[in-house]
Amino acid sequence: MKVLGIDPGLTGGLAIVKVDNGAAPQLIAAIDIPIAGVKAKMRVDALAIAHWVRHHHPDHAVIERAGVLPGQGIASGFKYGRAVGTLEATVALCEVPFTIVEPSVWKRRAGLYGADKEQSRLRALQLFPSAHLLLALKKHHGRAEAALIALFGPQATPPLSTIPPLSPPPHNDTADNRVRL
Repeated sequence: MKVLGIDPGLTGGLAIVKVDNGAAPQLIAAIDIPIAGVKAKMRVDALAIAHWVRHHHPDHAVIERAGVLPGQGIASGFKYGRAVGTLEATVALCEVPFTIVEPSVWKRRAGLYGADKEQSRLRALQLFPSAHLLLALKKHHGRAEAALIALFGPQATPPLSTIPPLSPPPHNDTADNRVRL
């Protein structure tokens, strides 16, 4: 099973983790969130993400639940929310079922509750030693957190056979293909 992990936001990351019963998980691929534009016009590049997701064919995705941080300004909160919405919509349009996970839940499971982003990167390097090049730099913390988020997926989701494929909703239907924790 291939699981897409997403650390949302403009400085987040995407990771594909292969999880097989009994075998150690493998980090297959990881990238920083693709961005279009500069400074105030920076946006998540939905087309680049869709291309990357379709190339890797994940069976499921796990996305960290987004929220505005205390003290975060209105403009930056809006920018973050727009980025998260773009990521969720892109995954849905790629017809990948997804789970939303609370940051505290996946961090506790990874042994990182209260830890900073560098600790997340170091933990991911421990769990995926063969993926050192993907996580080598401090700035790769988004990739590392995405890989750790992906590890939450197989244990937290029902078997994929029980998740119906995404189909076009009937007119005026508000079908929701997300599994919430």
